[in-house]
Amino acid sequence: MKAIAVIPGKPDSVHLVEMPKPSVDEIADGRGILVKVLRVGVDGTDKEINNAEYGAPPPGSDFLVIGHEGFGVVEEVGANVHEIKPGDYVVATVRRPGQSLYDLIGTNDMTTDDVYYERGINLRHGFLSEYYVDDAEFIVKVPRGLKEVGVLLEPMTVVQKGITQAYEIQRRLKVWRPKRAAVLGAGTIGLLATLVLKLRGLDVFTFGRTHKPYLNSDLVEELGAHYVSTSDTSVNDFAAEHGAFDLIFEATGFSPIVFDAMQALAKNGVLVLSSVTGGDRMAEVPADKINLDFVLGNRVMVGTVNADRSYFESGVQDMSVAVLEYGDWMSKLLTHPVAGLENYRQLFETLTNVKDVIKTYCEVGD
Repeated sequence: MKAIAVIPGKPDSVHLVEMPKPSVDEIADGRGILVKVLRVGVDGTDKEINNAEYGAPPPGSDFLVIGHEGFGVVEEVGANVHEIKPGDYVVATVRRPGQSLYDLIGTNDMTTDDVYYERGINLRHGFLSEYYVDDAEFIVKVPRGLKEVGVLLEPMTVVQKGITQAYEIQRRLKVWRPKRAAVLGAGTIGLLATLVLKLRGLDVFTFGRTHKPYLNSDLVEELGAHYVSTSDTSVNDFAAEHGAFDLIFEATGFSPIVFDAMQALAKNGVLVLSSVTGGDRMAEVPADKINLDFVLGNRVMVGTVNADRSYFESGVQDMSVAVLEYGDWMSKLLTHPVAGLENYRQLFETLTNVKDVIKTYCEVGD
């Protein structure tokens, strides 16, 4: 079978490889599931891996099959798989267990290990291939009504985890009823965060650099949220004029904005960070004021990365509600399809150089 791979440590090494088709027998105890891949989303993580910024191949391999945003249909199941059947649409989780206590109890996303096992990212092959096989424990069923947008489930889980953790943390307050939220960034994650916060009943303000109108701002406003351009005002200045935010979800990839967001947070507010920034940017900040406000105002900052199975399942629930509430809104995020694994160059060209991309994805199979 065909797959798209990189040679970790070698910049711009993306290429097509031939691999044996996997078998359900590769998984112990009859719990294997063979999935025919239909679509795989690509994002900044894939670009960074191809830039040799991080990533390692599985043991015994000199390449890494990339792609962690998979969506497919089940072709075959092992003898002891009863909860999923051939013909079901599915998404596989990304992180695999390590050795920490958190891994052993199924919360792989909270591991304290220094080594991460992530499909398509580090030490495990990903989903940009014609087929993959995995243990049923890591396979999540997707309703047929979501088949057109199922490829968005993995990025949705980043949002699910961050927002769920915010509410979980604030259980300490006995009563926490956030009313106003800000989303920083209007890309795929930012738009999905806007959607989820609207589904939670919050008044949402989504900040992006580009002046409206354009597709992203239109999508924000279709949800009944508000779009604000940071070319006109910073989130901190906006909060000072119009009121602070109970919950802020950051999804910009630009670390200095975090300190601006910290100052826009209301008392008892939570700031959720979802960007992975590996650069060396420096920023001058009013450290004493930020520290004072956080201490006296019971403010919280927390990060969200990857997700365990529970967030995939809650993502399916919210996506199902979104289809009922907002129709084809999520489909509009799928802006740039690329047909066929053999067109991997076009996939990365679109990801890197096309300006109006929300979500690029590869149409792998029918």
